[in-house]
Amino acid sequence: MTETPRDIEALIDLMSRLPGLGPRSARRAVLAMLKRREGLMAPLAQALAGVALSARDCARCGNIGTADICAICADPARVGGELCIVENVADLWAMERSRAFKGRYHVLGGTLSALDQIGPDELRIPALIERIAQDGVAEIILALNATVDGQTTAHYIADALGGLAVRITSLAQGVPIGGELDYLDDGTIGAALRARRGL
Repeated sequence: MTETPRDIEALIDLMSRLPGLGPRSARRAVLAMLKRREGLMAPLAQALAGVALSARDCARCGNIGTADICAICADPARVGGELCIVENVADLWAMERSRAFKGRYHVLGGTLSALDQIGPDELRIPALIERIAQDGVAEIILALNATVDGQTTAHYIADALGGLAVRITSLAQGVPIGGELDYLDDGTIGAALRARRGL
């Protein structure tokens, strides 16, 4: 049996660390790229190198972009009084795909988890409270995943904002218990956003 060269094995190992790719899928992906080196692998390597240098977290909301302030935060057409709270950037992008929300976002960077020792200070919750006070936010929409940790985080945020004059709502119908926003279709997200309710 022929041994795979070390650099190719290293690439397979790195690919297998990506979500949804195990060792077999990573090996198939690398072999497909090797077959199309000029048309696929070289442009992919160039794109990866470019994004590694240019990508950065938005200083205001935590989204990923190529400037210190992302395009959503910089857009003057966005509704300033509505702030949608999401767990991660994938959830923000899922909300944007639905085209149902015209306000701005705040990415927490995860959820509260006693098991993983993730408290409010490990997330962007203090920055959220500061942002609400500074930006004159009228409504907070909690668009967190319908998991135990997601709901725990939603209740913590609602309690933390209890003393502020801000309306707190959460997504309603269409988001199944245990469901994650990134896996929902655009229509479901849109319906859930329109039917949000007070917490």
